[in-house]
Amino acid sequence: MVLTIKKVPTVVSNYQEENSEKGFEGCGRNCLGKCCLPVSKLPLYAFKEDNSNLIGNSVEKSSEEQPHMCFLHNLLLGQWEDRMSRGLFRYDVTACDTKIIPGRYGFIAQLNKGRHLKKRPTEFRVDKVLQDFDETKFNFTKVGHFRFEKSIDHNRHFFPSAPPITADSNSSNSSSVVAINVSPIEYGHVLLIPQVLNCLPQRIDHGSFLLALHMAKEAADPFFRVGYNSLGAFATINHLHFQAYYLAAPFPVEKAPTRRIMTMKSPQDEGVIVSQLLNYPVRGLVFEGGSTVQDLSDSVASSCIFLQNNNIPFNVLITDCGRRIFLFPQCYAEKQARGEASQELLDTQVNPAVWEISGHIVLKRQEDFDDASETYAWRLLAEVSLSNKRFHQVKAYLLEAAGFQTEIEENNRDLEREPIYEQPSPEAVAHLPQDCMVFY
Repeated sequence: MVLTIKKVPTVVSNYQEENSEKGFEGCGRNCLGKCCLPVSKLPLYAFKEDNSNLIGNSVEKSSEEQPHMCFLHNLLLGQWEDRMSRGLFRYDVTACDTKIIPGRYGFIAQLNKGRHLKKRPTEFRVDKVLQDFDETKFNFTKVGHFRFEKSIDHNRHFFPSAPPITADSNSSNSSSVVAINVSPIEYGHVLLIPQVLNCLPQRIDHGSFLLALHMAKEAADPFFRVGYNSLGAFATINHLHFQAYYLAAPFPVEKAPTRRIMTMKSPQDEGVIVSQLLNYPVRGLVFEGGSTVQDLSDSVASSCIFLQNNNIPFNVLITDCGRRIFLFPQCYAEKQARGEASQELLDTQVNPAVWEISGHIVLKRQEDFDDASETYAWRLLAEVSLSNKRFHQVKAYLLEAAGFQTEIEENNRDLEREPIYEQPSPEAVAHLPQDCMVFY
């Protein structure tokens, strides 16, 4: 029997924008453009960056912090529902049919005709991972619903109306914002845009990736995942951004078995562990562990930087509140350019980006949704994966780029002796309503 997921809008925000009933200068949207920038006062959520602690299971608050503002429940999902209730989305994603496909992994299929018809088309080359920012193309400099930045006093704070953001392109501390995605894939679908006014192209650096990990950690819920698509791996906007949304079901990739291939020791002797996915249609690596968020972030960011510098498209999924990160080098755009892509996949018009690769497959045609099976999902996703030979070549270079140089050869010889780890499914946490999903 197919399990059908029904989205139930249960989150009621206790957050209200202070300026929602007030007039202000500019275009009237309180945006980040030149029309509103001098007076724009977006809400600010300042997160605590404390790299002296291990990555924990929850977000601990000090007595000096503001415990009433839950980042995920009150702020992010509250703002998302506010925009949905005002009819600001291109379609109602909560009305999209969604089902869990029977089988070992439980691939999730969604029928979303609106995203296919109304999503913004790609405006750049798909054969180059690194391309310069082009201000004449669509970008995010005029969007933003609240700011997400590091606290300066090592405590969490929420400011409903913060001072105007700066447009200093030379500042690494330029404001980062969270924007509601008006073409959502799922409930709570948002964009994280690091240093929004610096107009950075879609390329990962150490600072931006660390910011994304802090967003996952701050949400403090394993059902809130953060994703990244490089150019050539189905990013559609060449302006640095991550995506995130809330889905109260385990992703198939989170349940896939893994085998450890490397551990990088740190001065605190808490190493970053790198594992390889097993028995999954897309070959990939899993990073976890480390003494601090920074340790884990730097290992993954260095690997991503290697891939983009070598023109290898890739996707990243951040799960388990920032404790577990999946990295998928992919080759689908390359196959398309050579005329080697499966006609079956081309006909579906499925874009195998991070969410699809992770097992949440957005379908555009009714017949594909009706006939979806685990075999069908596996066949579609396998088209994206690097060949076994090429994956092992890329893997060796990735591990070297991430700082594992001295152990690669020895560890490869011992790979078959490592145990296979079966992963438990994520469990809901107490601070969110338990009726966000109804199974029938």
